[in-house]
Parts: sequence; structure tokens; C-alpha cells
Amino acid sequence: MDAKAAARERFESDRNRLVELSHRIHAHPEPGFEEERACAWLCESLDAAGFAVERGICELPTAFRARAGSGPLHIAICAEYDCLPGIGHACGHNVIAASAVGAAVAAAKVADELGLTVSVIGTPAEEVGNASGKILLLERGAFESIHAAMMVHPAPFDVLRAKIIAASMFDVHCTGKESHASAFPELGVNAADALTIAQTAIGLLRQHIRATDRIHGIVTQGGVAPNVVPAHTAARYIIRSETVAQLAELRPKVYRCFEAGALATGAKVEIVGGDKPYAEMQHNEVMAEIFRRNSQALGRPFPTGGDLETRPSGSTDMGNVSLAIPSIHPMIGIHSLPAVNHQPEFAAHCVTADADKALCDGALAMAWTCIDLASDSDARSALLNRR
Repeated sequence: MDAKAAARERFESDRNRLVELSHRIHAHPEPGFEEERACAWLCESLDAAGFAVERGICELPTAFRARAGSGPLHIAICAEYDCLPGIGHACGHNVIAASAVGAAVAAAKVADELGLTVSVIGTPAEEVGNASGKILLLERGAFESIHAAMMVHPAPFDVLRAKIIAASMFDVHCTGKESHASAFPELGVNAADALTIAQTAIGLLRQHIRATDRIHGIVTQGGVAPNVVPAHTAARYIIRSETVAQLAELRPKVYRCFEAGALATGAKVEIVGGDKPYAEMQHNEVMAEIFRRNSQALGRPFPTGGDLETRPSGSTDMGNVSLAIPSIHPMIGIHSLPAVNHQPEFAAHCVTADADKALCDGALAMAWTCIDLASDSDARSALLNRR
């Protein structure tokens, strides 16, 4: 039996357990850095499969590393398992996590004979938007011994090289002074007005930024009562650009809008966060093409090129990983349209038969990609000689 057939046989023996794992994580959504149950279930599954599991790595309680094989080529499969506030697994991280386990277990079946080490890196808090799991793990050395990394992400349709752009999330706090809104308004400093002016300034700024830039946010605190001049207001914003370099150009322009609101009203403004942004995704071409061929062999022919690969989409801290080591992040379709990511309807689709099939196709395509990277002399040499 060849390596891919052996990996597939191992995967098939676990298929039902992997689907059940995906559904269990979906039924118990946990926000970033609080994924205690999901982390425990993933570690238990990998431990049962013979992996050496380290929990709470890099001083992150819900991060983990699970390793199998002892070869010189070290490939990591990233697992995400946090949810979105209020709408659960509306980005399908349950599918990501289970497919990572499935891929690693299948590849581990033949790892030693191929000179391969396979790790699952449990990366919490992908949805937090700043100083997230992968960023902190990168800073703290979790990826230092790894030659390549990969994961698959649910989407309405298959996209091999989605245009994933840089992003920075931050909180804005405006402080004014309370007063009776009718009897003594002249004694108040309106922190809500400061945010209103800032939002108006941002609307005007949009005429003078790149077409690929994005600015969006919410007011998280608007005041306490309509008859009290608001003394404390807050907002949470995300800015995005095609690259971290362009993001650095956009950031001060947006910050000045909030400063303008404070200046106009006499309020004070504080901006918190935004210091550890998500980077753009650089898809490794060799890895992407190998993944595409393997997915096609499973009956899922990923299209290449076209609008889906050139139109800016979302952001992920996998982009930061891709700037450090060769990586891929294919979007794997679950046939959810008209529902799209970050909608409650998409969350419901992430436990359908189509999502389960995406989980299995993605896991096996990643396992086979690990095998090809280990067995193809040119690909293997390129990865081993990078450092």
C-alpha cells in the first residue's frame, strides 16, 4: 500500500469521530482565549491517536501543540476553534479544528517512513482582531522549528488563494463630563458627540483612501441615559489594507478622525490596541498547487484565478504565519449561499452534510499535501533549505 492509500485508510477509520468532534465544538461555542472545552476535546483526540500533546504552550492556556513522527521535515497544521460573539461558529472554526486533527492523524500514519514530523498547533482567538493566538505564538517561538504550515477554512465556495488582507482592531474611549442634558447642558462635555464627529470624519475620509482599504466599527458604549450628557463612550473599529505597509499609512489618518472629535468637543480620547495587526496572506505557490492537485483527486477541483482570488476578502492571523514560513490557507466550500461567513445562517450550515464533506475533503487533501512535500525531492529540499 502506498503512502497516500495508507493515510486515506487511517483517515477513513476516524471519519465519524471527526464529524462528531466538529459538531460537538459547534454546539459549545467559546470566544477567543476561553476555548477550554474545544481545546480539551482536540487534545484528547490527538492524544488517543498517539500524538505527544503539550497543553497551554507559550503561556496561553487554550493553545496546544501535538506532535507525531520524528523526521527532519516539520509541517504544522493549524487548528482554530474560537467562535464569534453572539453568533457562535459563524466562521466554521469547528470545521477547521476537526479537519486539522484529521489531516494530522492521516499524515502521521506514514510520517516516519517519509522522514516527516507532523504537528497540530492549536491557535486560540483568531477572531479577536489584535494580538491574537497565532501572533502571540509566533512571538513566543511556537513556529520556530516548523518548515511549512497549512489549514483550510470554510466558505460559501472553494477558493485556492483567497486575497486575505491586513487588518488592525482597536478600541476607542472618549471621556467628557456629565451634566443635566436640559437644565445645565453648557456644563457638560459630550463624549457621544466626540464619537459622532469622528464617524462623520471617517465617512469623509473614505473619499481619500485606497479602494481596497476598509474602515468599519461599532459603538460599544453610547451613554447611560438620554437626560445625562454622556461622559464616557466607546467604540471598536477595524481598519484593513492590502498589506501591513499600507495599513501603517491608513492608521494615522483614521486615528486623526477620533482626535478631531475630541478636539471639537473638548473630550479626551484614548485608543487601545491595534499594536499587533494581522498581516496579508502570502500563499506559497508550490504548496497551493500540490493541494489543488490532491483536492482534485478527491473530486473537489479548486478553480484558479478569477475574481475570487483578486477581490479583497477577510483577514486572519494565518497571514502573519505566512510571512514567517511557507503557508497555504485554502477556502473550502460548504455550498451555503446565500449565507456567507459571519452570518447566523452560515453557522447553521457548518454542521450540514456539505460542511462534513468539506471537513473530510480538506483533511485528506492536507494529509496528501504533507506526503507530497515530504516525498518530492525538490519541494522537500526547498523547505528544508529555507532557513
